[in-house]
Amino acid sequence: MKPLIGVVGGGLIIVIAVVLNLSRSATYDWRLPDGFPAPKVPQDNSMTETKVELGRWLFYDTRLSGNTTMSCATCHLQELAFTDGKSTAVGSTGVVHPRSSMSLVNTAYASRLTWANPLLDRLEDQALTPLLGDNPVEMGMAGREAEIGALLQSDEKYRELARAAFPNDENPYSVLNAVRSIASFVRSIVSYDSPYDRYVAGEATALSPSAERGLELFFSEKVECFHCHGGFNFTDSSTHANSNIDQVGFHNNGLYNINATGAYPPDNTGLYDMTGQVRDMGRFKAPSLRNILLTAPYMHDGSIATIEDVLDHYSRGGRLIEDGDNSGDGRLSPFKSEFVGGFELTDTERADLIEFLSSLTDKSVTTNERWADPFEPQS
Repeated sequence: MKPLIGVVGGGLIIVIAVVLNLSRSATYDWRLPDGFPAPKVPQDNSMTETKVELGRWLFYDTRLSGNTTMSCATCHLQELAFTDGKSTAVGSTGVVHPRSSMSLVNTAYASRLTWANPLLDRLEDQALTPLLGDNPVEMGMAGREAEIGALLQSDEKYRELARAAFPNDENPYSVLNAVRSIASFVRSIVSYDSPYDRYVAGEATALSPSAERGLELFFSEKVECFHCHGGFNFTDSSTHANSNIDQVGFHNNGLYNINATGAYPPDNTGLYDMTGQVRDMGRFKAPSLRNILLTAPYMHDGSIATIEDVLDHYSRGGRLIEDGDNSGDGRLSPFKSEFVGGFELTDTERADLIEFLSSLTDKSVTTNERWADPFEPQS
């Protein structure tokens, strides 16, 4: 199906008709509150509790890396809303990556995955990149795919879970089924119990007066946060089982403007790396702001340390780098989104806005044993 592509407000928006091979799972209990949409689920990888449980064990298993030093969870820690607290990720062989590890919370609702790939929309496909990719190396299992199948068959727990999760497969011990299971586990990590969610559901005291003022400010034209971080998942790249279209936004937020040309560092040019179109320089996906206070440092390259610094960046209307290889004034970038125009906040307004962002933290995500490391004894 061919996407319809257009530029809206300085950000690339891709609108794609409903994909017919995605459907709502009829058997899996998402444990969602009333009114919260169910995620889309591929027909070729339906959600089951057994499959999610197998995926949970595999997600935390260091035997899925070439040198057995890291698991998926190494870069996606539950206590940090499944990020790693680093500026950029580090692979199993010590290679430093150009981009930060994105939060896995609510990726079930992400219409596109990763920072700047407009084509990647299935967790099953995305999981292959860290597992088998070699530029840069992450898990380092390229060329060792047979070892993954052997692990499923030789480990007693995996052997039983794989047979139960894929009862119709003649050989359930495959790389494909390992990936399907990991994708199912990641898809199960949904966040809907933050103070903000409880407030929207009718609990009037769930937000402090400061957070209520911050909410109004967040959705105002004064700061314009909601243009890129709106909707139930606080991003313009969301979808769900009842969606008629997928909407995906990529935006240049004035983080760089090298030599006043609008350029970004050569290993991190955003959507430009995929399209080769100059207008796409520095355009990255606006991530969900759910659990945002747990996921520092910020931006695609982790180059902004704190939430206070993020507000400084947007209030200025772009970042000023005065010296070094990346020097330039992002506020003057010719490719910057029109929604990053700058604004002035009083000290009280800044505090209110941060208080509201704090209300997006869902502590159940960081503590729920459903998503915890099964290799560690649970309290």
